[in-house]
Amino acid sequence: MSLFLQGYTLMMNVITALEKRSKAFWIIVGFMLLCVVAILDYLTGYELSFSLFYLIPIALFSWFISSWLGVVVSFVSAALWLVVDIFAGAQYSHPAIYFWNTLIRLGFFNLTVLLISLGKALERERTFARTDYTTGTVNTRFFHILAQREIDRAIRNKTPLTTAFMDVDNFKSINDRFGHTTGDKVLGIIASSMQRYLRKTDIVARVGGDEFAILLPEVGEEAAQVVISKMQRRLLDEIWLNDWPVTFSIGVLTFITPPNSVDEMLNMVDKLMYTVKNGGRNDIRYAVHPVPTGSS
Repeated sequence: MSLFLQGYTLMMNVITALEKRSKAFWIIVGFMLLCVVAILDYLTGYELSFSLFYLIPIALFSWFISSWLGVVVSFVSAALWLVVDIFAGAQYSHPAIYFWNTLIRLGFFNLTVLLISLGKALERERTFARTDYTTGTVNTRFFHILAQREIDRAIRNKTPLTTAFMDVDNFKSINDRFGHTTGDKVLGIIASSMQRYLRKTDIVARVGGDEFAILLPEVGEEAAQVVISKMQRRLLDEIWLNDWPVTFSIGVLTFITPPNSVDEMLNMVDKLMYTVKNGGRNDIRYAVHPVPTGSS
């Protein structure tokens, strides 16, 4: 996986972990920071500007709670700054300057809230553009982008690359018997289980209604057999615990020489998966490309 993807994934994991904190937690932390900033602003006098530090609690409220609360904290911050200026002994040529400065600060703070709000909306749209809504895995379009990067990297570094294509057998029976809501739940559990049992550098994507593609960078044939067979066993255990009548047909293709394109890679491993479907389902078929000299 590229450094870009690793850095992006790490950043999003940190933000996701922080967002799991309760709103009460962020309200307490935000107001504590606001009080600390106001006290330090007063103690250091009016000659030192603390505008940057007021932005910290404003940003926390805006990102982790809501934009409207960020606006409220902007008003509170501007008012605190005015009070601190007065009590710290700031002197201006006209009293109206106090209120003019307060309005300018308020506008500056609210502009920050607006930018954070736009940033959250942009990040949300970017996530939706890359993520399958039902399973939380990457979608087909983003998988093609990531897979092409890994193909290019495998070509440069002359390393193997393994791709797996998995079909959920009898998935239609889930929708027919339990409804589409349960079907979506099953797909979500399958996706989260795969991501849990694979490495963080591996890529899982939903590429069809009940089909998933898995990319294992720098993984050869033997390692792929260990990883995928273990993953299938864990998936079956988890599915059967819920008494859902599905199994998994998987084709696994290790490229010694990387393919020319993502479409070529997926077409080859898709055909391999269908040999499992046509042969009775609930199995794994492994292959290497190109076929080593001397192999049948």
